[in-house]
Amino acid sequence: MTGQRIKTARIEQHMTQRELAEKVGITRIALARIESSEKPNMTASTAVSISKALGLSLDFLLCD
Repeated sequence: MTGQRIKTARIEQHMTQRELAEKVGITRIALARIESSEKPNMTASTAVSISKALGLSLDFLLCD
């Protein structure tokens, strides 16, 4: 569910995976894995960076 929220917010903001990954400081492949829930556990710092880059609260981002 978290991955889908990230993907939806990213698309709504007309941002590519590469653009978001660069803002967050991770690879595009790592972001793709997070979005697809292939790698559902991300570090706390990555979660914070993604939430800031997308303008989402951590509660919304991480709430299942």
